[in-house]
Amino acid sequence: MKLRTLCTPLLMMTIAANAQNKAAFTGTYPATKTVTQTDEFFGKKVADPYRWLENDMADDTKDWVKSENEVTDKYLSQIPFRNVIKQRLTELWNYEKYTAPFKEGDYTYFYKNDGLQNQYVLYRQKGNSTPEVFLDPNKFSADGTTSLAGIEFSKDGSLCAYQISEAGSDWRKVFILDTKTKKQIGETMVDIKFSGLSWRGNEGFYYSSYDKPKGSALSEKTQVHKLFFHKLGTKQSQDALIFGGEKTPRRYIGGGVTEDQKYLVISAANATYGNELYIQDLSKKDAPIVPIVTGFENEQDVVYAENGKLYLTTNRNAPNRKLVVTDANNPTPEHWKNLIPETEFPLTVSTGGKKFFAQYIKDAVSQVFQYNLEGKKETEIKLPGLGAASGFSGKREEKEVYYTYTSYTAPATIFKYDIADGKTTLYKTSGVKINGDEFESKQVFYPSKDGTLVPMIITYKKGMQLNGKNPVMLYGYGGFNISLTPSFSVSNTVFMENGGVYAVANLRGGGEYGDKWHNAGTKTNKQNVFDDFIAAGEYLIKENYTSKDYLAISGGSNGGLLVGACMTQRPDLYKVCFPAVGVLDMLRYHKFTAGAGWAYDYGTADDSKEMFDYLYKYSPVHNVKKGDCYPATMVMTGDHDDRVVPAHSFKFAAELQAAQSCTNPTLIRIETKAGHGAGKPTSMLIDEQADKWAFMLWNMGLSYNR
Repeated sequence: MKLRTLCTPLLMMTIAANAQNKAAFTGTYPATKTVTQTDEFFGKKVADPYRWLENDMADDTKDWVKSENEVTDKYLSQIPFRNVIKQRLTELWNYEKYTAPFKEGDYTYFYKNDGLQNQYVLYRQKGNSTPEVFLDPNKFSADGTTSLAGIEFSKDGSLCAYQISEAGSDWRKVFILDTKTKKQIGETMVDIKFSGLSWRGNEGFYYSSYDKPKGSALSEKTQVHKLFFHKLGTKQSQDALIFGGEKTPRRYIGGGVTEDQKYLVISAANATYGNELYIQDLSKKDAPIVPIVTGFENEQDVVYAENGKLYLTTNRNAPNRKLVVTDANNPTPEHWKNLIPETEFPLTVSTGGKKFFAQYIKDAVSQVFQYNLEGKKETEIKLPGLGAASGFSGKREEKEVYYTYTSYTAPATIFKYDIADGKTTLYKTSGVKINGDEFESKQVFYPSKDGTLVPMIITYKKGMQLNGKNPVMLYGYGGFNISLTPSFSVSNTVFMENGGVYAVANLRGGGEYGDKWHNAGTKTNKQNVFDDFIAAGEYLIKENYTSKDYLAISGGSNGGLLVGACMTQRPDLYKVCFPAVGVLDMLRYHKFTAGAGWAYDYGTADDSKEMFDYLYKYSPVHNVKKGDCYPATMVMTGDHDDRVVPAHSFKFAAELQAAQSCTNPTLIRIETKAGHGAGKPTSMLIDEQADKWAFMLWNMGLSYNR
């Protein structure tokens, strides 16, 4: 099973060129009207000819979407091996998949997918009895586009509340169940967004939401998050406002009850870096909400509470995070005592069995240590290799915890860890029909434009030759303090088993090296992220992994911005580009529903002339130049994306199609009944990945053979 050029070696370049001629776009793009629309920023007038595409509910926008999809479908349908890739993806995707189990009340719960089910099913079992289906999201909708978006159980496990997302929307509905009978209690709650659910005994639960705007319109009111308490047996309209609203307006608010059920902890943030923290003693009637930290200079979170003590992670005077402890009666920072000190690597903390599990990211891979409640390190948990581990969480009475380990070459494997003796045992292996030993991952550190060393993990099939002719998919994100750690992908393996190379660059703006790394890729440092990604491509070419004719780049959301900026700054460097659900209009992103909260990473065009000039210089929508030859591009979005609204992708695709000076296709693939990505059904994922690989290889003059 190898990728091959459509030729013998001696005729490779000629035939490959002919194949790429077949990939050339010879059709006609839909006619996209322009309007006279101008905004003024600090004396600079900026035209916005495709402003009308921001109204995704308008008939003319719907007609445009339909026409664009017809053009894209027609182009993709000519690729002779498109269905072969889809068949191979379907074959390998079809295996039983499990998540690590968790305990609630008398039951152990776990998620399972039989293979090609659109959504994972939630099972439960008591002791060693036969597992039974508890919730089957595949029955939520006929086409699998309604997903389970979160579930929370009461402390005794007798009640649960779960969220569903319809067509990928961030606006959720909530259902309450009696877990014994699986019968719904009360009415269905609606219009809940960016919310956890946290039970207070069996009385009710806390949740958060906004006032729902009409369409994409924003107002000050619709940007204010509110924390509510829903009392069981009452209507949602009667829910009590606990925090937020006009008295304490905040962009994001979350509320959670500690495991001992004694405290309500409230975290509040604006479009800035840090968060405020508040606490309410639930053991006292009408107790006040007391501040722990006010202001937004730092991040902190309560991870555990016991015997009147609060345990918090914080970056206060510790950019890579530390764990501190304080008395709940004197919780402010001057009373904090260090428990697990800061190290050179970013820290997150989970708890289980009255232990702390300190999880570090060291050069983008996991390290895990066990500590007791006094902060004494007890053991390091040895992981199978250089990959990513997640889990290590359980209730305080548990004797064991579970964790999942994965890497770019190792399918997700579940392990059980005995807290008392520190022993790890295999719990469940992956059923995927792929031999991970056929592949290898190599971590390199390459210099960016300013000399900063950036880590990148490159994965490929063993025995690959460094001849400059390997197709490479380079992936990146670089934002919001998010770390890209190794994970296994059936889709990427289908590409790699046939000679492809998958590379992931850990760019500045992410969280791989803590706050310093993050801040080096925000606001007026954002160009560092693009320089890091461009340098990654140049490194792969220099080291003969690939060449410009075989280099593709991909990224989603903030990563979609990354791809859009890099392809407009260096269109000569890439053969194929995939900006997915991207933030692409940097002058107006904050005027859409979710975008108002992203100002810490980006800044806004309204902040200052300096910030406007900086954003305008790299904003992908505003830097498409008529007459340039752009790489073969497939913009990807979902028509129900209410996080990064599809208008970003619509406008960018329209600009590309109007400006393109060569025959490289500049298409847009608009998934219907899909959002930002979470909860997407398996059938939709397989179609999407098949189209992506087919488009990439076809435009590189390559084929795909089983």
